[in-house]
Amino acid sequence: MIEAQVLPTPVGPLALLSHEGVLIAAGFTPDPQEMFVRLSPQLQARGLTRTDDLGRPAQAVRDYLDGDLKALDDVELAQPGSPKRQRLLTALREVPPGVTISYADLAERAGLPRTAARAAGAACAQNLIAPFVPCHRILPSTGGFGGYYYGIPVKQWLLTHEKALA
Repeated sequence: MIEAQVLPTPVGPLALLSHEGVLIAAGFTPDPQEMFVRLSPQLQARGLTRTDDLGRPAQAVRDYLDGDLKALDDVELAQPGSPKRQRLLTALREVPPGVTISYADLAERAGLPRTAARAAGAACAQNLIAPFVPCHRILPSTGGFGGYYYGIPVKQWLLTHEKALA
């Protein structure tokens, strides 16, 4: 069974989904079903139930919101993807709070050529575990905020929160 908890945040509800103690999805939505439908059919076959406390992932969110910007880094998580995508997701988790980099920089940090910026952007767009995998820290080299699955105001809030405390 996939367990879900929804936590309040200053930018709206954050749904967390966990399977056997490993975070498999997180996103700024009041409805965990929105995250559940993005999971693989194999995970969806396990079903979804709500819980009052997911433990470590929920506490990490509360700690992050209270100012411990590294709290999300210690949560065990898993999401699907090719070896290239896994390298990009790992590189994303290594971008420190309060720091922003470009998609080309992310590609380079993942051991890919800077011309793989599109692949980096695709990895961010398909990220199932925001903000634990902090795709909000990646900005276009042309300026601005670029896109964010949960909207630019959420991305702006996360960046402002981190820069104020980093």
